Amino acid sequence: MLFAEDITLGEVLDLPDIANEVIRNLSEQLMALHKRIRWYEERLKQVAKEDARVRLLRTIPGVGAVTASAIIASIGDGHQFRNGREFAAWLGLTPANKSSGGKEKLGRITKMGDQYLRSLLVVGMTSLVRQTRSHPERASKWLTSLLERKPARVATVAMANKTARIVWAVLTRDEPYSPVRQSEKKGTTS
Repeated sequence: MLFAEDITLGEVLDLPDIANEVIRNLSEQLMALHKRIRWYEERLKQVAKEDARVRLLRTIPGVGAVTASAIIASIGDGHQFRNGREFAAWLGLTPANKSSGGKEKLGRITKMGDQYLRSLLVVGMTSLVRQTRSHPERASKWLTSLLERKPARVATVAMANKTARIVWAVLTRDEPYSPVRQSEKKGTTS
């Protein structure tokens, strides 16, 4: 199979001349676009290293430079939200409440918030779920337990919800993520 690089270097396919010209032109455009994307990725990584808030968010598992930068660009320090649940709801990651007659029933996530940030968090958590499956010894007990009880997609969205709450806490407290629970820090058990 030929790649865009081969075609731009003069490789000719067994096609009419006009088709080879079109394919070469498209391959050159593809290569130029790929080069621009790589430049933006490197620039984003550089900016991510310089911004203290982005570095803080990158301490959270499943949150990379792109997700952290997008969150900072969208919400800054997060103080406009009263709590992590409000931030998760703003992203559309909280379940819709369909309660009636005193019987509580939670439905699918609302998807009413920022679609781009929500999708970045879900993609990051999808990666975390894949890592958990390939290396269960490195995974959190909560996620491992969740994956035993729920389908992977449901677990991924639940992790995105939890991560959104963690993002809010990390930003508003201005402290890096620590997986150690508060009760464990105090020396008590839950």
